[in-house]
Order: sequence, then C-alpha cells, then structure tokens
Amino acid sequence: MSVRQLDSADADFTQQLDGLLAWDLSTEGDVDQVVRKVISEVQAQGDAAILSLTEKFDYLTASTVLELEISQDEMRTAFERIDAEQRIALERAAQRIRDYHQHQVQSSWSFTDEFGNQLGQRVQPLERVGVYVPGGQASYPSSVLMTLIPAKVAGVEELIVTVPTPSGIRNDMVLAALFIAGADRAFTIGGAQAVAALAYGTETIPKVDKIVGPGGAFVAAAKRLVFGQVGIDLIAGPSEICVVADQTANAEWIVWDLFSQAEHDADAQAILVSADQDILDQVDKLITNLLPQLSRREIAGASLAARGALIKVADIDEALKVVNRIAPEHLELHIEDAETRMGSVKHAGAIFCGNYSGESFGDYVAGPSHVLPTFGTARFASPLGVYDFQKRSSVIQLTAEGAANLADIAVPLATSEGLEAHARAASLRAAQPKSEKP
Repeated sequence: MSVRQLDSADADFTQQLDGLLAWDLSTEGDVDQVVRKVISEVQAQGDAAILSLTEKFDYLTASTVLELEISQDEMRTAFERIDAEQRIALERAAQRIRDYHQHQVQSSWSFTDEFGNQLGQRVQPLERVGVYVPGGQASYPSSVLMTLIPAKVAGVEELIVTVPTPSGIRNDMVLAALFIAGADRAFTIGGAQAVAALAYGTETIPKVDKIVGPGGAFVAAAKRLVFGQVGIDLIAGPSEICVVADQTANAEWIVWDLFSQAEHDADAQAILVSADQDILDQVDKLITNLLPQLSRREIAGASLAARGALIKVADIDEALKVVNRIAPEHLELHIEDAETRMGSVKHAGAIFCGNYSGESFGDYVAGPSHVLPTFGTARFASPLGVYDFQKRSSVIQLTAEGAANLADIAVPLATSEGLEAHARAASLRAAQPKSEKP
C-alpha cells in the first residue's frame, strides 16, 4: 500500500502538514445536529428516551433501565469466569496503574503570612463521576482500569459507568475490569444518550459532577455540548502516534507501533518523522509487506492511506520541531540519547523514550492512564489523572490586624473599579487597631 511522504525541505511543507493534521468532529455528517436531538430527548423523557435510543442504536430492547444495569454479582461472576491468565493480567495492570497514580495525589496546604492570616488551599475529591467506556467496535477492559482507578485513588465517592453492549452482548473482560476497578454502578448504554443521561440524570441513572473517558465522534460532541452542566476531562479525537527515529531504530518495531494506532479506526493517525532516508524506506517497504498479516488490515490500511505519513527532515532538531507542531497523543523517541532529547519536546500527551518503550505498554500496563489529549490539544491539555478527580477551594482566614493591613490595599483598588460596597466592606474592618490580635 502507499503511505504519503512529506519532506520538510519542500516549499509547501507547512501547508501539507496542516492538511495532514486537519480533523473535524463533523466529518461523519451533521454530528452536532443528531447529538443535540438526542440530548433534548433524554432531558425531556428520561428513562423512556434511554430505552428507545438504546433499542435504536444498540439493537438492545429492555422494558426498564434497571434491566440495562450490570449488577455487582454479574461483575464478580465474570471476574471468576475469565481464565487465570486474563485475571492475573487485569490484576497486575490494575496494581501498576494504582501505584503510578498514588504519586499524583494532591493534599491540602496552608501558610501564615506576616499579619497572622491563614491562607491555603483545600483539596477534595469529586462526589460522583460518570465514566464512559467505549464498547461499539471493540471492547476495552483497559479503558475501564485507566479511567476508574485514578478516580478511586483520588477518593471519588461514587463511580457511575456507561458501556454500550450492541445486541446485548456483554464482554466478560470488561465486566471483570469493572469489578477490579471498583465501579459502583454500571449501565449498558452508550453514545450521546449515555453522556446526556450522566449529565442531566434520569429516573434511574444518577446525575454526575463530571464525565470522563474516551468515545467516538458522537460521544465527543455530546461531551462538548453538556460541558458547563457537568465537567469533562477532554474531547477525545481519533488515536494518534508520532514516531521519531534515527539510524539506531528497529524498522520492524516502528511498523508494528504505527499499526497499533492505525488499527483503532480509519480516522486514527500514524506518523514517522526521520532524518534517515534508509529508515523511511525500510518502514515504507515493511508496511506493504506486513499489513496483510494484520487481522484489522482493512481499518489500518484505510487509516494509513488517509492520515498516515512518512516525514523526511534535516536532523533530529528539526524532527522535534515538527513533533511540537503536531503535539501528538503518543510520541515515541527511537533515537540515541532519547532521555536528553526529550527536553526539547514541548507538546505530547505521553512520551515513550527509547526503542523498548513501545506505546502498547502504555495502553495496558506501564502505569499512566492511556486517556490522552488528541488532535493537537496536548499544547494545553494533560493525560487523565488523579488531578481530574480532585477539586480545590481557596481558604482565607484573616486576623483583625491582617484585615486592617489588607484594607490599605483593597480599598484603593475597589475604589478605582467603582465598586463602593467592596471598598466600604473592607474599610469597616480597617477600623480595628492594626495591632489587635484575634
């Protein structure tokens, strides 16, 4: 098959790169229009809308939403039913994810200023979080672990999970992962209707404070539209990988890493950037030779043909400039001195340093969550983590002396803004002697 090749030396390289990176949420039709209608139906009809939409989109019929709920007993039974190797893999992955995210826990803090004022920050977990787990084209027990475990580490009180089960087929690995990760309630609904149910609540599905987790175009659109009613983690787009390689790289490993993203869906993106023409040529040839071995070759082939690229650059410095322009979800550095060179990377969701650090390990077992910013949002967004499930409150406790001293600053500032009540409220407290103790 043919993968497009770009060269940074070309006069129109920037335009070519922009075209390669372009991705629009509405490319699958009028997504927003469909999603708005779904959200309105769920708001107006609650459980009744969930039942009709689940039958329409997932070919799953139920008389009540409670029939769509996965019980704790069913989760436990699935955990016991899967084979030992799968159970051990899930448990070991869960423990590694848990261990990693323990390092992210933030604590409350305070200090005392020169006037005896207590100033600080109170950190608390969110009360109720909704987790969307993809389940349309494939089942993702890994996504269960990568979303629920950081929330549990953060101390979230209640986790409400939605996972589509087309035609009612429930995946034992997903159910087992829900059991291991500690889901409080789980419903077999998906799409925009699941996001709407979590955002607004229905007679059966509780309203949550925040919605996290990856999904397709309709889920992404729904999360964007309900933002403000609830919090969200990020708007997830198609999966991405960018590999930077030099002469020390293993071309076959690179190809399988590119395939690992391309096999997700036809909109996924896989890019190789290198100053070594031999590596580019080897990878190009191996893609053609190895793609037929891939079970999802049609999907991967469509992805590589539409959005894949092999990019020739002058040197590693230029390669990393291209990386910062791409701001990829996954970045692999198959180069000498990768750890040092990583210092030049400004924008990437997850960075894999060295030839052995394959992205697949990050998807399942390395430890960090695989829920990452996509389509350039790594310029300002971060991987899902404990901090997404904690909120912070400022704490201000002033002494009489502190209030009197701060009023000297607050009053002229409030007056300059024309806010008389602000100035008066501060100046009244300044009437106390500055030396007075609480």
